[in-house]
Order: sequence, then structure tokens, then C-alpha cells
Amino acid sequence: MRILIVGGTGLISSELAGLASAAGHELTLVNRGRSEAATPPPGAHVIHADATDAEALRSVLHGARLRRERFDAVVQFIAFTPEHVAADVETFAPLTDQYVLVATSASYRSFDRLHPLTEDTAQENPFWEYARLKAECEAVLRARAPEAGLAWTVVRPAHTYGPSKIPGYTGNSSHPWTLVDRMRRGAPIPIPGDGTSLWTLTHARDVAAAMLGLLGNSAALGEAVHVTSDEALTWEGIHATIARAAGLDASRFAELAVHVPSDALVAASPASAGGIYGDKMHAAVYDTSKIKRLVPGWEARIPFDVGMAEAIAWFEADAARQTVDDRANRMLDAVAGIYLDALARVIAEVPPADG
Repeated sequence: MRILIVGGTGLISSELAGLASAAGHELTLVNRGRSEAATPPPGAHVIHADATDAEALRSVLHGARLRRERFDAVVQFIAFTPEHVAADVETFAPLTDQYVLVATSASYRSFDRLHPLTEDTAQENPFWEYARLKAECEAVLRARAPEAGLAWTVVRPAHTYGPSKIPGYTGNSSHPWTLVDRMRRGAPIPIPGDGTSLWTLTHARDVAAAMLGLLGNSAALGEAVHVTSDEALTWEGIHATIARAAGLDASRFAELAVHVPSDALVAASPASAGGIYGDKMHAAVYDTSKIKRLVPGWEARIPFDVGMAEAIAWFEADAARQTVDDRANRMLDAVAGIYLDALARVIAEVPPADG
């Protein structure tokens, strides 16, 4: 297949590029060429352009239009607004047999009970603009693609991690090594709530393998599908697994864990409100029957403990990768300190109740 990836150097897109290249597909990447996180696979054709600028993108793709060449699939990783997708419909309708929009499962509504999420779950997220805009991107695609003659597929990844991404609850998004550094220094590790809410994490390579199976797949046209693991862990279990990969034993991790309400973490870091209130504080377990039906034989094959061992090794291979977020450290230290002090006061001042 001739595949165009808009992006190609991000967490999932770089894995898709690598798998597509290894499978012998003819690969073109469009990006600004600024990322140092991943390099294009050998043999890939790389076009440097700002893909958020419709006119710039159309200009660099003009040659393919003149030659009447078509891509079997275009995978759009960096469209975050409905206006961008509307422009994409016009840009790619003459150029591809399948436009794949990468959206998000964070757009699903949340529930007050354990509710396995399906692709038919309503997209209602009042807390997180990112998720709402991604849902609007889908709506624009559905509305405009038929008239333009553009066949489409929507992919909704959930919380995805990989070698360069260590998935803590908060405070380590820009500098993932921050969490491991805290663990190894013996700093307190805030865990949300009681740490018992279920959460699904999926390795980027597993997501990419499913996406590759959707490309050129006629059964996937006109469909939206989420791609996640079937391994649901508690937040306590997630952090404990990261700690083991970082070399801590269970007793040491237990000494560091501090259970903190999500409200406190949002109060200390208001910018995290969307991702916490609109996503992470709710249990997320997925029905993966649709992706398994569309891509027979696919399943998420990388357990979280294996993926975390790989991630720790990736960071340890180059000290330059081990950057920490001092601001996040101060915030986490302050919040943990307040709750540890409060717990000490309860122990000292509140008489034990019978039973």
C-alpha cells in the first residue's frame, strides 16, 4: 500500500510508521521535522510542512495531484479542531481511498458504575476541551466526507504509553522521568483516591498494529473504533508496576504511596482539571470486540509490566532523556505533605472508634 502519515514522529505515529515500513508498504510522512523523539524509518519519504496550514499542506501535495497519484490510506494524527478536519476533507478527497482520523476515547461520557465502554457510548465530556474538540472533529468528518466522496475511518486510542512515555496520574506529562526519579529518591508518590479505580493502558506498538490492520480494510470504512488493551489495572497497581520496573520492592513503594483526592491535585494544578475530571478519575474499561472483528487475530500483546521495563530501559540508555519537572515536583511534594500531616493529626487527635 501507499500510506501517508500526517505526523509520524509521535508516540503512536512513529510506531505505525515503523510497522508499515517493516511490512513493505510505501511510506510518506508529513511533519515539521522538529521532533527528536523518533526518526523516520529507512526508505520513508519525508515532506517537511506545517500540516495545520491547509494551504501549505496542499502546496507540498500538489505534485501528487498533478500526477493523479493516490494514497491507499492517509492517517491524520495532528488534527485537533473541526476546522482542520473540514480542510482535510477538501485536501485529501482527491488523493486517498481512505482517510483515517485519530480521535480519542476520552470523548466518551463517564458513568457512576463499572460500565464497559463501547464505540456506541455517547461522546459527552463536559470537562475537557481537547476531548470535546476531537468529538467535533468526528462530527465534521461524518457530515462533509460523503459529499466530497471521501471514505473514512475513525480510530479512538485511550491512554497510550510507550518507551518514551511513563503514564503516571498527573505531574509527569512533559517530563515522564519525573515519576521514576521521585520513586528512586524516596519522595512521596500521590495516588488518586484510594488507588482502586480501574484504568486501561495500552502500549503504542499494540495500537499501531491494530491501526495498520485497518488500513486498506474495506470493512473499516465508515466505522469508528477504539483500540485498547484488555488489561485493566488499578491506579495503585499502575504505580506499583512502575515502581517495580524502577527497582523498588513492594514494601518500599507502600512507604511512598500517599492517597490524595483528585480535587486536591486539580486545586494544586488547575491545568490538569480537564484530564482528571474529564478522564482519569473515572473507571475506564473497554469492550474491544469491534477492533478484533475488524482486524482478525489482533489483540494487545504487551503487558504493562513488560512495557514498563522497556520504558525504563529506554530512559536509562541516554541520561539526556531523564529530565524532571521541578515545578511538578514542588506541587506533588506540597500536596503529599499536606495529606501526610492531616493523616498524622487524625491518628494523634481522633479517638479510635469501636468496631
